[in-house]
Amino acid sequence: MKRKAEESKQRILILGASGFLGNAIYKELCSYFKTFGTYCTSNKTYEKNHHFFQYDFELDDIYEILDIVKPSIIISALRGNFSKQVLLHQYLGEYISNKKVKLIFLSSANVFDAYSKYPSYENDKTYSNSIYGHFKIKIENMLFRLPKTQTAIIRLPMVFGNQSPRLMEILQLIKDKEPVEVFPNLIMNVTSDDKFTQQIHYIINRNKSGVFHLGSTDLVHHDEFINEIITALQLNSKVIYKRVYTTNDDRYLAVLPKFNKLPKHLQLYSQDVLKTLHLV
Repeated sequence: MKRKAEESKQRILILGASGFLGNAIYKELCSYFKTFGTYCTSNKTYEKNHHFFQYDFELDDIYEILDIVKPSIIISALRGNFSKQVLLHQYLGEYISNKKVKLIFLSSANVFDAYSKYPSYENDKTYSNSIYGHFKIKIENMLFRLPKTQTAIIRLPMVFGNQSPRLMEILQLIKDKEPVEVFPNLIMNVTSDDKFTQQIHYIINRNKSGVFHLGSTDLVHHDEFINEIITALQLNSKVIYKRVYTTNDDRYLAVLPKFNKLPKHLQLYSQDVLKTLHLV
């Protein structure tokens, strides 16, 4: 009963709640917390939901929404213009410092994409060769300068789900008889939207902070995992593969937990991801 009372007091604002990950988080949390979200383009479903606010971070000021919601936790799940996102997070950093609010930021395994010889752990130094990775690192570094108890950085590998953009893209390519790109030399880990949202719920409930690597505890080759998905969908006879070799050697893009491990029931293996897709 005490935990229920504590949950009901939390007011959560999800920036980017209309996107794949943001919406999955909203659905997981809305029955337990006062949960609000933002959406960008006009949408009748969200317009009827009084817990959703239309917000274009490239044009609009976030202050009015913050003033209305008065969140105790902000979850950043935005996509879009990198430089505008950096400016927004600079403002959010000032806001959470002054208001004693917590910020949960969804980052990416790409903050380590310049490392190729081994998986990455929470305390490893970030280093990226990609524009996307550089952008995520810039925001992470801003958050590291804030009080530790007020931030949680969630580094994610590839995320799959029944409505995930990655799965939808594969299905569309097969339908259009276009090749599906696979990377035989890429060793990675993966996760599902279902498990990821449960992990976020746990982090909020237990008031956890710091850096979290929320991927499968085992590693898979990209081409083999995509092939498993397509085999389970019984689409092998229709698929054309385009094998992309970026290097002669195996390269890693995997985020594994070492210091901030979650309980066993919240950990997962790559096969669990296939099960959540109802493929095995």
